[in-house]
Amino acid sequence: MRLAVTGREGQVAASLVEAARGRDDVEVVAVGRPALDLARPDTVLAALEAARPDIVVSAAAYTAVDQAEDEKDLAFAVNATGAGKVAQAAARLGVPVIHLSTDYVFDGAKHGAYVETDPTAPLGVYGASKLAGEEAVAAANPRHLILRTAWAYSPFGRNFVKTMLRLATERDKIAVVADQWGNPTSAFDIAEAILLAAASLRDDGNLSRFGVYHLVGTGDANWSGFARHILDSSREFGGPYAQIRDIAMADYPAKARRPVNSRLSTEKFASAFGWTAPQWRRSTVEIVSRLVLREARLANTQLNQ
Repeated sequence: MRLAVTGREGQVAASLVEAARGRDDVEVVAVGRPALDLARPDTVLAALEAARPDIVVSAAAYTAVDQAEDEKDLAFAVNATGAGKVAQAAARLGVPVIHLSTDYVFDGAKHGAYVETDPTAPLGVYGASKLAGEEAVAAANPRHLILRTAWAYSPFGRNFVKTMLRLATERDKIAVVADQWGNPTSAFDIAEAILLAAASLRDDGNLSRFGVYHLVGTGDANWSGFARHILDSSREFGGPYAQIRDIAMADYPAKARRPVNSRLSTEKFASAFGWTAPQWRRSTVEIVSRLVLREARLANTQLNQ
């Protein structure tokens, strides 16, 4: 099975490439700029044709949540128009598309976990552009799997885990929001779920399992609780540590509004594909240990040079 994933630098794209390494049953080809640029729709079809995929994974996106408030046109060009072009190209090639979306399509007003049929109501440009992308993908390719995920972290790119580890080397105390809740999700777990779903859907002529799903780590947390677990784990591996101070969202002003509650239910995905993500605390320990030990190896190498 050959997967083409859009974006080379993204967390999920990098995690998919690593997950496929050493496996005989799957190959992952990351396709990114300049060959494929979602802001230039005319590049999409040719780049995906050259990749010769059995499945297209639409992972590239505009993710600067606050900056999107000032760059609405670019956010929609990439997350809506570009995503639609990727799905359309997959349809032209006769293959399914797996598209990544976000918890930010919801306003956070619900008590408890959101299910796929709950009404969407994004609070900002980023969420609105991703919701428009979902609609464009569904319209362009009936064989679509839209996976809403949240709070992704990995050893790659920019993410909350890496930010906390960096700040712990600079400060004794870190202020973190305590009144926003969601599901921390390892990009490695997202990659495993995508590979499982792709293998299941590649030759499935039945459209019943295509559609919208939620895919997040098992268990929920607030940002400050997530941060404490990251730094407690780091300390166990000999890495940086700092105390966490709880603050309210109102104390951390940002241009874009965030949903207070981003919890997502994954029961639909578990029922359709027989897979549930590991508990987020366990997945976090795995990523933190890798990052801390990598830094230790780099430090030792520099000392020995």
